[in-house]
Amino acid sequence: MLKQFECYVKVTVHVRRGALAGGGEYHADCEAALVADGSRQQDVWGADWYPESRQVRLSALINIRHGHGNRSMRVEDHALARHVEAVVGAMLEEAA
Repeated sequence: MLKQFECYVKVTVHVRRGALAGGGEYHADCEAALVADGSRQQDVWGADWYPESRQVRLSALINIRHGHGNRSMRVEDHALARHVEAVVGAMLEEAA
């Protein structure tokens, strides 16, 4: 998944299923893969994974959802943010 950007990976997480897609040029590419696999768009949130530092950054254009109360690129709901971080960490920490 590091092929696109070399130092980080764009990922999306389906929070209800605990599924992850990553490696696209845009978060929307990863989102489309999860939606094609049966995910509902409203359950998919974007982040970036930095394997060297093992950090998750919760910022993506797909996270701007005025209708769901998320008015910025960052995941604003703290519980949701922790859940996204947990899924990314569980799925990618061992691969780093």
